[in-house]
Amino acid sequence: MSYQLIKDDKTWAEGIFQKLNIKLKAECARMENIIPYIPRDGRYHDLDTGEGIYWWTNGFWPGLLWQMYQATKHEVYRNQAEAVEKRLDEALAGYEGLHHDVGFMWLHTSVANYRLTGNRESRRRGLHAANLLAGRYNPVGRFIRAWNEDRRGWIIIDTMMNLPLLYWASRETGDPRFLFMAENHADTAMNAIIRPDGSSNHIAILSPDTGECLETPAGQGYAPGSSWSRGQAWAVYGFALSCRYTGRKQYLDTAKKAAHYVIANFAQNNWLPLVDFRSPKEPLKYDATAAVISACGLLEIASQVGEYEEALYAGSAIKILRACEKAFADWDAEKDGVMGKGTAAYHDSSENTEVPIIYGDYFFTEAILRLLGNDFLIW
Repeated sequence: MSYQLIKDDKTWAEGIFQKLNIKLKAECARMENIIPYIPRDGRYHDLDTGEGIYWWTNGFWPGLLWQMYQATKHEVYRNQAEAVEKRLDEALAGYEGLHHDVGFMWLHTSVANYRLTGNRESRRRGLHAANLLAGRYNPVGRFIRAWNEDRRGWIIIDTMMNLPLLYWASRETGDPRFLFMAENHADTAMNAIIRPDGSSNHIAILSPDTGECLETPAGQGYAPGSSWSRGQAWAVYGFALSCRYTGRKQYLDTAKKAAHYVIANFAQNNWLPLVDFRSPKEPLKYDATAAVISACGLLEIASQVGEYEEALYAGSAIKILRACEKAFADWDAEKDGVMGKGTAAYHDSSENTEVPIIYGDYFFTEAILRLLGNDFLIW
């Protein structure tokens, strides 16, 4: 990205990075090798989810650590990231508890490790995960199915962010099958999930026998036809990444269409993130994770467009990040979690509503490092 930060934004981002380094080191000192999700009473607890080692967010803490290791070269970050990576071997071995989100889990652990250190065991883990994701591909419907149980024809917008695992595997092995599966799924999602106005469904239920779109239920948003903001963020970032890896302009065009919808909605709310852009005005619910993911996606688009366009995307990302940091960040080093006001789903229980969630901290950190040119592409 050639976008040049103005002095005030650069000073702000540098200050945020210093705060992140202080707080994340303090968390490392408390956490040892646990895998966090949402802090309770100011503290993270190990595998504090119903799905334990299989939970889809388990890669974000080590991903955050690898980003900070890349930026600082402090061994405390690397050591804890590698320890969590080894713990996730239990999930690979267990297999049946895994879903479509193996990209989130192993891009941020094993593939990140391999890219930064050349660890061959990490490469093996990453390729194992890529083959598991490829095993979910429906060749007739041309999609990667979400979840397990009876959801044979379900696809979700989140999977766009898992496709980089297949793009990586294709380049790493020279096997184009991974690429074909990823492109086919992106094409299906582009047609079945993205609406003409740039908004996104969360879920599309397809016929597993034909690929025909049968239904688009609400998912984690307010209602069918509404606009779940984190799903919108996955669309912005996911399609931009697919363009990065394939060079196919239609993916970038789709990312930009989704981004314009995001920017317009954020601008209407002082750059703060509602859980659903089409929900009732009351109760007012925020999801900061949608904001920081959107910011990362906008910065990715900015890296792929010309100088006359990049200011729209990068400038909007900065407005989002600054607004959320001012409104929601907690810099108390004695408490776990940086970015507050994360909400897992519109109708979720109160304990998962407007709280710090680990992927909010991951994407906030990625965005700050990217602004400073000190990140690495973990996707």
